Amino acid sequence: MLHAIDTLVPPLTADLQAQLALDFPQRILELAGARQAVRECGAGPAIVLLHGIGSGSASWLQVAQELGQSARVIAWDAPGYGDSTPLRALAPDASDYAERLLQMLDALDIQRCVLVGHSLGAITATAFASGVHQQRISRLVLISPAQGYGHPARALQRQEVRNKRLRALEQLGIQGMAEQRSAYMLSPNTAPKAHAWVQWNMARLNPEGYRQAIELLCGDDLLRHAPLSMPSEVHCGEADGITAPESCLTLAKALGATFNLIADAGHASPIEQPCVVAGRLACAINVSLTGALL
Repeated sequence: MLHAIDTLVPPLTADLQAQLALDFPQRILELAGARQAVRECGAGPAIVLLHGIGSGSASWLQVAQELGQSARVIAWDAPGYGDSTPLRALAPDASDYAERLLQMLDALDIQRCVLVGHSLGAITATAFASGVHQQRISRLVLISPAQGYGHPARALQRQEVRNKRLRALEQLGIQGMAEQRSAYMLSPNTAPKAHAWVQWNMARLNPEGYRQAIELLCGDDLLRHAPLSMPSEVHCGEADGITAPESCLTLAKALGATFNLIADAGHASPIEQPCVVAGRLACAINVSLTGALL
């Protein structure tokens, strides 16, 4: 699938696009009636990375470059993102995304892994980690998790968020959304290159997949998938203006998870502070391995 933004190579991201092809290449898995795009690098214990609503697998590039030295790193393009087939349901919930995730893990022969969910990806990650295949997750890591608006108490917010996002898609289109919304993903003093990479990833969204993701955000609630049986941790950029540190701390307490801030980062910390995020994830892998041996 050719994305319009691929026909223009912004100077600030040209080197990252080249690294993406070399260091974190894409492959297509043929699943039951669906194509699933994944990126993979490295060897060792498996760690699986799920991106947020305004992003894609490429957003994990610099994290994967670090982690791939000692782990098998897999990042998906969620259903309807990149070259991944959308889900069948027009308004899917987390169980639909979790089912595709299970199919992907089976196709890659991953029997146990550390599972990481960023932003909206945290809802899918938590749903999978609380399901019947939870034994395949050694540790759950949530980065700036979105709670979702599925709880009855959030009905008014749910309708407002759905209308606002669908209206922006209709009025601005994907490219316009990327230009206008990408700055909100970052801290005030972020480097121009990080901003450009966030915008490049956002401009690759597919409208159909984005609409389904809006339904996941508006229709599900991360906490309905609690409690969890495996160790969990939550991290949040200290300047996150989308999933604020206070809300992430509240989620962490509800999940019984540890909580830590990421300095000099907004919502897109895997792009803004990839070395810090990679370090946190490397620790999660090491702890999960140590725990498995006890």
